[in-house]
Amino acid sequence: MAERDDPEIIGRRVQQLRTERGLTQKQLAEPAYTPAYISTLEAGRVRASESALRHIAGQLGVAYEELATGRPAHLATDLRLRLTDAQRTLATGEAEVAAEQYAALLAEADTHGLVAEQAAALLGLGECALETGDLETARQRFESSEQRLGDAPLPNRVPALRGRAVSHYLAGELRYACYLFESTLDELNRTGMHDPDALLLLYTGVIAPYMDMGAHARAAQAAEFALALAPQVGDPALVARMHRSVARTMIAEGRIAEADASLAKASELYRQLQIRTELANCHWMRGYLYAQNGELERAESELREAQAMLSAKRAALYTSQVAVELADVLHRRGKSAEAGVLLHEVLGDLSPERGAVHSAGAHRLLGIIAEDARDTEAAEEHYVRALSLLERAGAAGDLADLCRLLGDLLRRTGRVEAALDAYRTGLGHQTAPGTTTLGPAPAQPPL
Repeated sequence: MAERDDPEIIGRRVQQLRTERGLTQKQLAEPAYTPAYISTLEAGRVRASESALRHIAGQLGVAYEELATGRPAHLATDLRLRLTDAQRTLATGEAEVAAEQYAALLAEADTHGLVAEQAAALLGLGECALETGDLETARQRFESSEQRLGDAPLPNRVPALRGRAVSHYLAGELRYACYLFESTLDELNRTGMHDPDALLLLYTGVIAPYMDMGAHARAAQAAEFALALAPQVGDPALVARMHRSVARTMIAEGRIAEADASLAKASELYRQLQIRTELANCHWMRGYLYAQNGELERAESELREAQAMLSAKRAALYTSQVAVELADVLHRRGKSAEAGVLLHEVLGDLSPERGAVHSAGAHRLLGIIAEDARDTEAAEEHYVRALSLLERAGAAGDLADLCRLLGDLLRRTGRVEAALDAYRTGLGHQTAPGTTTLGPAPAQPPL
């Protein structure tokens, strides 16, 4: 039997509808029931059977669902269709417009107590907030979506859990993001809930924080599982996201051609699905691939394309992160002045709580530019700020690279003991292609 309101609420509803239509209790009851039964029902002293409610609904000219729950007939179906429309709006990159649609849908779902639709609208609002870079709001929306689904099976809650983990990752909380991904995967696998979509979402999501933390073996294993799961998944957007994420592990393993092919598959799927922001992210990852491989002209072209697409869609945080990587390529192409201007423009949009790894990357690059200009003091200041950000985030590949730069600067200025400390810190981590935010990773520092 479908979910119903309690007898008292149904009784009041029956009485109101009967009065509005000018019917007597006798007219409503006949021929199957008595006026006394209708009187008892309206007083809330009896729990009407489904057949009785269907009879009364027919007499009143309303749908059974509306009489039993107070919801207009087909409301849930209508809301789900409109949630799909909001999702399409978000896919085109119109995050602010999509957020308005989701907010209206959430209010309507709240009014009628439709829990699954409430959770879906909150999930959509979380995705909108991620896109605009409002990480705190995103996290709150994803948490609220999880809470609405508290009694639902774990696979149903995975999209909200994944959203929360991504929010923490973008805020520079790499370890906690990995914990959320890993604990959810453990529970799914331990309890035998092998839902391919849920597992693919999680294995795909955990790759980036693993890579930033220097956990390359774990990232490679997650990529391997994701590739194995892909044929069982029917959602092409999920498969496309998998191809984009797996490409980074391939870059780290030196499999450049395979990474490029994986990104081409992702791009083609996103074009077919008309998902603009994710297509921009494919250009971004391609630019990263070419930068790691030393193909700077191609890298600049891809990163400029990504930046233009993201900027047009007001994806502020992602736009700033791409700008840092573009600045690195410009510097390596001898355009340091342009790179410096770009970095100063975007540093205000990045912070320890919002894009910490790329914020550190910006300070690292400004330090290199300052060193080139023989401004040792400014260079050291930028390196130290970058070091603080990376240590807090636990971004191992970037940290090793930064320690080498700082150690070299300290050694050149005669502070040998401080330089050795910086080198020792860096040796505790590892850099390899694909593990740093910017450019090809350098060799380990000489000791």
